[in-house]
Amino acid sequence: MSDIAKAVGQRIRNYRTKKGLSQEKLAELSGCHPTYIGQLERGEKNATLESIERITAALGITLSKLFEKLDGQEDGGEKDIPLACYEFLSAKSKEEQEQLYKILLEMDKYKAN
Repeated sequence: MSDIAKAVGQRIRNYRTKKGLSQEKLAELSGCHPTYIGQLERGEKNATLESIERITAALGITLSKLFEKLDGQEDGGEKDIPLACYEFLSAKSKEEQEQLYKILLEMDKYKAN
């Protein structure tokens, strides 16, 4: 599937997990099938505009929020490193996020010396 489908799917997963929703609960709230939600999140299906609208409403976010800086570029065309880091960390479990954060803190300590 296309990179855009994977990126949108990852964003949906990130917002869903941030809200503490299962795929089944998001499917219920959005009126979509749970299998479809999973396929979207894995980038296996292209979402329709109608389903994206229902999913964003169920997540409590705007369409523009879902798609903002989706290409990972700042307005000047340069890569937005903080956004890329956020997207990377958001895709990890809470435990993995904590471990990666600790690693970054340790790296920062050594840089200061």
